[in-house]
Amino acid sequence: MGLLLKQLFSLIKLLNSETGENQIASGIAAGFILGMSPAFSIQSAIVFLCFFLFRIQVGMAFLATFFFAFIAWLLDPIFHAVGSKLLEAGALQSLWTTLYNMPLVPYTRFNNSVVLGAGVVAILLSPLVFIVAKKLVIKYRLTVVERLKQTKLWKAVKATSLYNWYFTYDKYYG
Repeated sequence: MGLLLKQLFSLIKLLNSETGENQIASGIAAGFILGMSPAFSIQSAIVFLCFFLFRIQVGMAFLATFFFAFIAWLLDPIFHAVGSKLLEAGALQSLWTTLYNMPLVPYTRFNNSVVLGAGVVAILLSPLVFIVAKKLVIKYRLTVVERLKQTKLWKAVKATSLYNWYFTYDKYYG
């Protein structure tokens, strides 16, 4: 329970900080790709590798993965339609044969219409998800956070010794 609260507080703190819009939006976009792709796949491993190579907010990625996994389940008929069209396209048959005969590529399960459709949709829509997420984070910070800081309740909480103790504790043990 303590770990969950710590993650929740760090998420709120991250959303309210003045930096990190790109990292938060990248985390949401990575979570979008993870949520749309099957769990424990090569696609997921590539996204996890991106966590180490780029500045992506991992907590936000996991939260977005949880959210988008439910949406992916509802969108499976659309993914199946997209994947079927791609797999049945006559012009792509030689590509699919070549990919299937490569060493690691068949483990991506691209020959499954739902997996292929979800992967294609996730890759094509992830830049849009990034842009929308970044705009929403910026709008949240400009409207919600600024309004909250002007309320009497926030000013009263900020004046308490508990507030000062929390930030002292967070500074040293954060």
